[in-house]
Amino acid sequence: MSDLKNIFEQAQKDVTSLAERPDNATMLQLYSLFKQATSGDVQGEKPGMMDFINRAKFEAWEKCKGLTADEAMQKYVDLVESLKA
Repeated sequence: MSDLKNIFEQAQKDVTSLAERPDNATMLQLYSLFKQATSGDVQGEKPGMMDFINRAKFEAWEKCKGLTADEAMQKYVDLVESLKA
């Protein structure tokens, strides 16, 4: 297992113990980077207009299209580190 993967897994744990919950935009960013790192490019159909939460998640993930798993993991780790500061 790579060092980055270990650091990524630790960042996933760290994000649950932050002093305060990140705002929704940051939560979407964390979600999309996590999905890109673990599942690759966005899959499936975009949820309907009235499915606000899942549509927002889909669109956030879609913005990460083309990032490699390692790039997405590193961005996720960097974001979590900035939230801990």
